[in-house]
Amino acid sequence: MRILVLGGSQFLGRAVAAHACAAGHDVTCAARGLAGPIAAGARLIRIDRDVEGGLAPLSGETFDAIVDVSRHPAQVRRAVAALKRPNVHWTFVSTISVYADNRIPGQRADTALLREPVAAEIEHSTDAIYGAAKVACEQAVGDESFICRAGLIAGPQDPTGRFAYWPARLARGGEVLAPGSPDDAVQLIDVRDLAQWIVHAAELRLTGIYDGIGPIRTRGELLAECAAALNASCTFTWIGRAFLEAHDVRRWAGPRSLPLWLPLPDFAGFMTRDTSPAREAGLISRPPADTARDTLHWLNASNGPVVGLTADEERNVLAAWHAQRAIATGV
Repeated sequence: MRILVLGGSQFLGRAVAAHACAAGHDVTCAARGLAGPIAAGARLIRIDRDVEGGLAPLSGETFDAIVDVSRHPAQVRRAVAALKRPNVHWTFVSTISVYADNRIPGQRADTALLREPVAAEIEHSTDAIYGAAKVACEQAVGDESFICRAGLIAGPQDPTGRFAYWPARLARGGEVLAPGSPDDAVQLIDVRDLAQWIVHAAELRLTGIYDGIGPIRTRGELLAECAAALNASCTFTWIGRAFLEAHDVRRWAGPRSLPLWLPLPDFAGFMTRDTSPAREAGLISRPPADTARDTLHWLNASNGPVVGLTADEERNVLAAWHAQRAIATGV
């Protein structure tokens, strides 16, 4: 099968290209070629999706399947206009950030309400409008395609450093600051599992809208399993939302954050998606312990990014927590 990956030089796009090549497909990656190398065995065609006519280097090429991971509505509209044909299977990788309600647990892709899309004149996404821009991208692609709404993607070569915080932190051992409660729900997907499913969907010409995430786990289970896989000796100190926010510990990702943490009940539905339709359609998720082990190996080998609390920041928050507890208990 001839597969075109629009992108293909970073994280998920590269993983899709790598898996497709390993499966014996003829893979072309179309990108500026600035984010990093493409997968071994794939062919690179340089394009610029931000300009009219930027897809011209693909003229005359024919493909059986196309995979697009863009977050920018104008890029998606240009790709659809230039490349979408009735006999070409189209995959668009969207996000669970498209959903309007993050509070209700157990929502499904086929019934959950969406955000309003960004206005037609908005061509580029920003972090502030990320979900709404992806809705506009989905509408440009159309529901006769395979739309995969990914959750938090983890694994080797992750440029965001989000999940990587946890294997890196657990490997150091000792007292670990853990956010919320060990019973809080979390969901993630290994990039390699998501890539395999995307290629599988193209092979079967699967269409429809799915949430591409792994099963629901508790944060306590996740951290304990990852620590065990890394042979790390850890004790977990669970600290609630009010204290973390009072000490400027931030949510989800970025500097001074605890990745994978979102405050409850505001985000009780964000990492409790009902992904049974995706699993019935072939999505297989490896144990998070394997993801943690492989991510740490990649971090050590490549000095990959880790984003979150620094060791000093974590130590200071823990010290403040223990001081407050001592005062409250009179110890």
